[in-house]
Amino acid sequence: MSASIDVTRKYRFAASHRLHAPELGDAENRELYGKCNNPYGHGHNYEIAVTVRGPVDARSGSVVDIALLDGLVRSEVLEPFDHRNLNEEVEAFGAAVPTSENLGREVVRRLKRNWPAVFSADGPRLERVAIAETSRNAFEVSAHEIE
Repeated sequence: MSASIDVTRKYRFAASHRLHAPELGDAENRELYGKCNNPYGHGHNYEIAVTVRGPVDARSGSVVDIALLDGLVRSEVLEPFDHRNLNEEVEAFGAAVPTSENLGREVVRRLKRNWPAVFSADGPRLERVAIAETSRNAFEVSAHEIE
């Protein structure tokens, strides 16, 4: 077996959210989330980086079929999140505050849930998802730590 190599592919989508924990009062939410608690929400142009790991396939010379990865990310992440209000239009955030940390966890869950339908057991595996919310805020989630 050859050594494993990481391959990272980047994607972009735009979405809005409001950081607000319903179990907290308005004053606590304002203190905790500051301007991100704006009742009208705010938006980001997110950039996500999906990293997979695997051996180089002897026939193709590649670790991952990029078209298959693109299709999975498109159906599980881009289509459900792009130009959406995360609080109101994405069921997972009905109970969880749509922070970028929680968004990263949800992206990993969605990709892992459908990974076996796209990639064989001996194919590439999902390693991590990184999300850049702004030029100053980036978050990384290990796929091995999310169920």
